[in-house]
Amino acid sequence: MATLAISIVSVALPAIQSSLETSLSGLQWVVGAYTLCLSALMLSAGPLADRYGRKRTWLIGVALFTLGSAICATAGSLATLIAGCALQGLAGALVIPGALSILTQAFPDPVERAHVIGGWSSFNAISLILGPMMGGLLVDHAGWPSIFLVNLPIGIVALALGLVGVEESSHPDHAALDPAGQILSIAFLGALTLSLINAGHSGWDAPETIVPMVISALALLAFVAVEMRTSRPVLPVDLLRQKAFASANFASFVLGFSGYTSLFLFSLFLQRGQGWTATETGWRMAPVFAAMLAASSVFGKLTRRFGMNRLMVAGYALLGGSMLVMVSFTPSTPYYIVAPVFALLGIGLGLAVPSTGAAAMGSAPRERTGAASATMNALRQGGMTIGIALLGTLMSARAVTSLKSVLAQSGVDDVAVIAAVAVQRHEVPSNLPISSGAFHAMLADAFTHGFSLAVGFAGILGLVAAGVVALSSRRQ
Repeated sequence: MATLAISIVSVALPAIQSSLETSLSGLQWVVGAYTLCLSALMLSAGPLADRYGRKRTWLIGVALFTLGSAICATAGSLATLIAGCALQGLAGALVIPGALSILTQAFPDPVERAHVIGGWSSFNAISLILGPMMGGLLVDHAGWPSIFLVNLPIGIVALALGLVGVEESSHPDHAALDPAGQILSIAFLGALTLSLINAGHSGWDAPETIVPMVISALALLAFVAVEMRTSRPVLPVDLLRQKAFASANFASFVLGFSGYTSLFLFSLFLQRGQGWTATETGWRMAPVFAAMLAASSVFGKLTRRFGMNRLMVAGYALLGGSMLVMVSFTPSTPYYIVAPVFALLGIGLGLAVPSTGAAAMGSAPRERTGAASATMNALRQGGMTIGIALLGTLMSARAVTSLKSVLAQSGVDDVAVIAAVAVQRHEVPSNLPISSGAFHAMLADAFTHGFSLAVGFAGILGLVAAGVVALSSRRQ
């Protein structure tokens, strides 16, 4: 359900933009509100589960997620939709690390646990496959609010199964007690996200960009100082001193920044760059998730044959390499070229997701699985939050620059204003000395140029993560 919320919304973004008459920055907040609350509160969720019970915390998260979905489905304004997404994010912070911690407690044997986590990743992959396809059909035939209604029956069934199928466990003596660290982590991510999104429409030198950036930097410094002095910090500093745990968590951040953010970028490229409908976009994104499902479903067998570290390096190498290939995509790139590259990314994700989870959990003591899971997932979702804000801003800024250059050569006046409105709100100005068709072709090219810059940046970071993991495994 939490994974479905990410993938199903991605294909609905253009429809939400048209219905609520918002800008590209508004769309960044629709996705960003979810990922921001998810990442900022996830560090707190692990200690809460360790202290008050993993089953209890997880069930509360499922209930809140269902409520947040209902709010999103009935939203009549951008503010209400963002509020509902934020509640979903808060609930996801309880659900996602809680699930991994529950599985770790239930399966102490490392080999068996790797097999189960591979199966857990397969269910996530199924959600990612169904999300865009189901979302596209719902958006085109029932309207964008319907994409949130699908979570209601899932939530009800999950509550019923969780009540009878999950055993309670807790380790209150090992739980963190760090309210100052929790507040500062939220302040850091919130201010940073606000600054990066504001940069997309106001510029990097605008006060609304600089002020929250300074606040985020101060909050980060204060957070580090607090965590270094607190006896039981929300961020397990002692675990991060271990190279295996630290490298796994760096990789987890990159996984969110590059891999998970790609859903946001692919949806805009396929719909705005290549002109596909929401339904067509959903089907065209399917190779990513089908390949991810195939790779994660055999992850346990591959681990026994090749070892965890090799699979982890291969996953991030495929992730980074495939995204660098996407830099060459254009509005006219045929789908028979796009699909295999998407599939390579899916294989990389199918290897990277379970290997990163297993590596992080395997390098932490069993009584601290809640904190370890929360840290790994917080960094992953934090990476996605920052990725959507930063890569979305880079994409829009590059698209505006590209469109301005083309319009200037066509003899159009006020190119800066026209380009900004066209990219941010996808509106075609009237009384242009060029045809509507020609303008849409220019806009598609501009979006593709922005897409190339964003995926190129993400791909380089993926290859860096592969190198870090490889070096860490050699030193062990």
